[in-house]
Amino acid sequence: MFLTDMRLPVRAVVAAVSLLLAGQLGGARGAAGTEPQSASPPSPEAVTFCGPNEGAPLEPEAITACFTGDLPVAPSSVKQPDPADGSAVYVASVSQPQVDFLPAAVTASVEGAVNAASLEGPLALVLVPPYQVEDNHDVRRFLDEFQNGYRRAVVERWLTRAGRYLPMILDVFKQKGLPEDLVFTAMIESGFDPLAVSRAGAKGLWQFMAPTARRYGLRIDNWLDERLDPEKSTVAAARHFVDLYKVFGSWNLAQAAYNAGERTVLEAIRAMGTSDFWALTRGRRLADETKNYIPAIQAATMIGREPERYGFVVTPSAPLEYETVMVAQSTSLKLLAARAGLEADALERLNPELRLRQTPPDGPYPLKVPIEGAVLVRAALEREANAKSASIRAGDRSSTPAARPTIHVVKRQETVSVIAKRYGVSVADIVRWNDLDAKATIAPGTRLRVAAPQTHSEVVASRK
Repeated sequence: MFLTDMRLPVRAVVAAVSLLLAGQLGGARGAAGTEPQSASPPSPEAVTFCGPNEGAPLEPEAITACFTGDLPVAPSSVKQPDPADGSAVYVASVSQPQVDFLPAAVTASVEGAVNAASLEGPLALVLVPPYQVEDNHDVRRFLDEFQNGYRRAVVERWLTRAGRYLPMILDVFKQKGLPEDLVFTAMIESGFDPLAVSRAGAKGLWQFMAPTARRYGLRIDNWLDERLDPEKSTVAAARHFVDLYKVFGSWNLAQAAYNAGERTVLEAIRAMGTSDFWALTRGRRLADETKNYIPAIQAATMIGREPERYGFVVTPSAPLEYETVMVAQSTSLKLLAARAGLEADALERLNPELRLRQTPPDGPYPLKVPIEGAVLVRAALEREANAKSASIRAGDRSSTPAARPTIHVVKRQETVSVIAKRYGVSVADIVRWNDLDAKATIAPGTRLRVAAPQTHSEVVASRK
C-alpha cells in the first residue's frame, strides 16, 4: 500500500487537483475509494480511438488520435514504446562510467547508443534537470483543445481519476530521482486508466507494448498481464524513463522515444543534425503522432499544475489503499471472496493483472486486498489451512503436486474430462481457467490453458 506524505514543490499538482490529500501530493498507487469505471478485469475492453470526424467523448483517450483539425490519426504501428524538485540526483554506484549524452549519441551508431545507455548495471551519477514546459503555438493549441468542447469533460475525468494514482506514481518517481511533472505522461497515455488498451495492443496506465514490458521485468503470459498492475507498471515506466534520459539527455526527446522508440528518434536526430525536439517536428522523420505527443503532454502538465487557473474545479478520487496478503497458487478470487464474506469485485478491481481471476498455478502470490477486508481474508485462509491439516491427520495424505502453466491444443474426440485426466487436474479447474460453460463442447484445435503437474526432476530442481 502506498500512503507516503510527500509535499511537492510543484504547486501545480497540489492546487490542480486540489488534487490529493489536503494540499499534498503524497501518496500511493494503491488505494481505496472509487474504482476506475473501465472494462472489468481481467479482459479490459479495448480503447476506442476517435477519428477526425467523431465527436463523442472517449474514455480514456489517446490524445494524439482524438483531436480534429490538423491532428491526424496516426497508424497503430507508430505507438510502439520501446518501453523533485528542481533537480534530482540518481545516486547509486559510480563504478560505471557516465554515459555520454547527445552529441556522442548523435555521432555513434544508433544501436551502439541504445546499448551503451542500458542501465541494467549500477547507475552512474547523473544530474537531472527539472521538466521544462514550452509556451509555444503547438502547446497552446492543445491547451485550447483541452479547455473547450467535449474534451473539457474528458480532461475533468482524467483529473478526477488522477487522485487515485498520482500519489503512488509520485512516490515511485521520487525514488528514481525523476521530475514530478513526468507523471502527466500517463494522463496522455491512458487518462490515468490502468485498464486502458489501445488498438495496437498497448496496455495499462503507461501503455506498454508487450516486448518493452517484458524488457522491464513485467510478466505477461496466460495467467498474468502485469501491464495492468498500476504499481508494477509504474516502476517499469520509471526505469524506462531513466534509460531514455541516459540516451538523450532531454526530457522532450526521452518522451518522444517513449512514444516512437529510441531508434526512430536517434535516426531523426542523425538525419536532421539537431537534437532540438521542436526543430525535429519540422522534418519528416518523426510521425505526426510523435510530433503532437510532446505538446499534448506539456499542455496537460500546465493544466495539472494549476487546474483552477484553466477553469477546472475537480474533486479528486481518493488515493488507492490496500494490503497485500500472500495466498496459495491457483487461488480463485471468487471462492476466496465468498469464504471471506467479501464482494468478488473488490478483489478483482485491485488485481486486474490476474487474467483468469485466479492466482497463477506456479507458486504463492501476493494478492492485493481491501484494507478493511484483510482480516477477513487472513481468517478465511487460516480456516482453509486448518481444514487441510485436519484432513491429513484423518488419513487423507493426497496432495496436489506443484504445477506449471501450459497450453493444450484439443485433438479429435478429446473432451474436457479426458484432458483433465491427462494433466491430473479437475474438470472444474479447466472450465474455470478457460471461462468455459460447464456443458460446452470443445472443438479440435481449441487452445486451452491448463496447469500440468511438475515432474519429479522439476520439483527437485525447483528446491535447489
